Amino acid sequence: MSAADRPLVAVRGLTKSFGDLHVLRGIDLDVAAASVTVLCGPSGSGKTTVLRCLNALEVPDRGVVRVGEVEVDFARPADRRRARRRAAQLRAQSGMVFQAHHLFPHLSVLENVSVGPQVAQRRPAEQVRAEALALLERVGLREKADQHPHQLSGGQQQRVGIARALAVQPQVVLFDEPTSALDPELVGEVLEVMRDLARQGLTMVVVTHEMRFAQQVADQVVFVDGGVVVEHGPPAQVLGAPRQERTQRFLRRVLDPL
Repeated sequence: MSAADRPLVAVRGLTKSFGDLHVLRGIDLDVAAASVTVLCGPSGSGKTTVLRCLNALEVPDRGVVRVGEVEVDFARPADRRRARRRAAQLRAQSGMVFQAHHLFPHLSVLENVSVGPQVAQRRPAEQVRAEALALLERVGLREKADQHPHQLSGGQQQRVGIARALAVQPQVVLFDEPTSALDPELVGEVLEVMRDLARQGLTMVVVTHEMRFAQQVADQVVFVDGGVVVEHGPPAQVLGAPRQERTQRFLRRVLDPL
């Protein structure tokens, strides 16, 4: 496979247990550059753990994770001994948007977006500030730069969280149910920002129960259950004509007629 054809993100044989609970049982996943991958499945299926292993917030028990040019084989003792340093290298390739925004309450919106590049990447403050203002413009919040998180709605706070994830210039952005903590009327503004980012060619891996978003925006949908990939493919196939009976049962429960 040539470098041009190689997926930006590749996962092979990913396993993760928490004590006696086997959460991931051998996940394989490819994500092409400038694509949107949606992970869906029931609660407890392992979707969020996949995301957290992609950026090493959770260290897998076994498996290979590659993002861009950084690859870690978690089965190799040498990589496991160097896990802390290797995890930092892997984490630097991605930005994470959580269910709750996790903004720093004592910092302004602009400072929240700027702090990662300045502290973690040691980039010049003036350059970071200009880029942060441009990102706030991108998510429709330039006028809120000097406000603090408590002055924003939940949807606005989550949009700041997206700008913060983008500020570290990641190769891929990981979204962990970014609308699940929002009131229904605020969900649309966050999804619209995500649609815009997809149109601009951002590589995204999204855990969500928003199946309409998946149908409209995703390049591939991956249905996970019991810690394994049950079915994957384009949304028209996985959501419109699923082949696996387990996928069909899940969709009957969560989908209104699309």
